[in-house]
Amino acid sequence: MSAGGGTKAILAALGANMAIAVAKFVAFIFTGSSSMLAESVHSVADSGNQALLMLGGKQATKRSTRKHPFGYGRERYFYAFVVAVVLFTIGALFSLYEGWHKIADPHPVESPQWAFGVLVFAIVAEGFSFRTAIKESREHKGKESWVSFIRRAKAPELPVVLLEDFGALLGLVFALFGVAMAVITGNGMWDGVGSLVIGLLLAVIAVILAVETKSLLIGESAAPEMEKKICAALESAPEVSRVIHLRTLHLGPEELLVAAKIAVEHDDTASEVARGIDEAERRIREAVPIARVIYLEPDLYRADAASTQPAGT
Repeated sequence: MSAGGGTKAILAALGANMAIAVAKFVAFIFTGSSSMLAESVHSVADSGNQALLMLGGKQATKRSTRKHPFGYGRERYFYAFVVAVVLFTIGALFSLYEGWHKIADPHPVESPQWAFGVLVFAIVAEGFSFRTAIKESREHKGKESWVSFIRRAKAPELPVVLLEDFGALLGLVFALFGVAMAVITGNGMWDGVGSLVIGLLLAVIAVILAVETKSLLIGESAAPEMEKKICAALESAPEVSRVIHLRTLHLGPEELLVAAKIAVEHDDTASEVARGIDEAERRIREAVPIARVIYLEPDLYRADAASTQPAGT
């Protein structure tokens, strides 16, 4: 997995979630708390999700084959989508079921000190993991807002870990609230309410992840500023009069396909056109290093044809 894949953040989240899952299960055994059980399953699901992200990064490095000539870069998008499915089916639905079951048949929380101790430990561990994800994401986020970064990031791992860690911290707060209210009031229904809120939170995060990774799976173009760089690089080549139209597609987070129709002079020789295309490709790769696959089609510029296929769209 490349540096852009947030390997450090994934490993930090995996280590934290595995330790927290064990602690939560122990607390559940001693307390019988529905919120603790929901949080235990949540941490197990998160651990599996980090393993899936690492597997996707590994699969994406496979060499291209005749059947898959553009490589396996989109494996990372596929496994990120699987993470969203796992988070919804295992995390959210189980938590909702447990919450409803506890509300319908409430039981008091036994030995609550176990739950409080584990939840505090989990908040500290998740906070460390979330801090690591934020620190690593800042290198790629630039001046974008966090919402914009999550929506526009082409590498899915960091947005996934950020949302998971954020959801985990909120879930822990809800679990702490549910257990505390159950102890204070003596009504175990509050424990079920905490579990229900955790389930709803996980469902929302899973839907957000599914929507964003679906867009990447279908195929997204390069960012507008990157397409402007490509157009500028093409038009800076002396043999290229202008870009008639441009299409880009992410084959993976760090691999871009560029297809463009470029205008050449009508009296250029074949060798001049070929030399111009080679020079244009060199300039594209210099301006946008992730442009790995480039197809350029020379043509004569016609205003009527160009109006239906504007450059950069």
